[in-house]
Amino acid sequence: MDPTCHNCNSLNFCIRGKPNKNIENCPMIVSPEIEDKAFNHYKTDEVIKKTTKMASIVEASGYINWPRLKDTIEFATRMGYKKIGLAFCVGLRREAKKTAEILDKYSFEVCSVCCKNGAIKKIDLEVPEEYTVFSKTGYPLGFVSCNPVAQALLLNKANTEMNLIIGLCVGHDITFTQLSNAPVSTLIAKDRSNPHNPAAVLYTSYGDSYFTKDLKMRLRENK
Repeated sequence: MDPTCHNCNSLNFCIRGKPNKNIENCPMIVSPEIEDKAFNHYKTDEVIKKTTKMASIVEASGYINWPRLKDTIEFATRMGYKKIGLAFCVGLRREAKKTAEILDKYSFEVCSVCCKNGAIKKIDLEVPEEYTVFSKTGYPLGFVSCNPVAQALLLNKANTEMNLIIGLCVGHDITFTQLSNAPVSTLIAKDRSNPHNPAAVLYTSYGDSYFTKDLKMRLRENK
């Protein structure tokens, strides 16, 4: 009876304060003890209470009209954060620099760490050599591994109060989030094929055809 809320029209149910009695696994019906436990967290954990409260206030304040960076600035301001860390992909260094410049104008102290800091070779992390990326002229571009561990540890050392992910690879963002002492929010999710807008593929027929072809190819390879 695991929850599958993606199959429910939530607009007619939980968003209106009621469970969906038409499905067997509505969590509001199946797991009331979890719902009670969650509510208790909001009542007793001051950090969770404050972050959830401020997030709701920011959402309502700038609904549709504010970009995510503005949401982030408003949230950090209302939380009383002064020092913000940026864990960024080297491929988005311009975006990281612009973000830092804007945050600085709002009087935040900004720390940042590039994903390639430490210059650890992929081969030293047992990444097969065939996953080294080469330029059209044959120059090796990807022999140095991303280093989300050091990104987290360096920002921990800097005692940042909130960290923002700017384009870290899938998986590296997980490692960074696990090791970060400060709360983490993603400002930019990397997606080179869709100008860093991962949701774009969901709104196009190309997305359907792409994943259909991809699945067929996997099936052929597994035969």
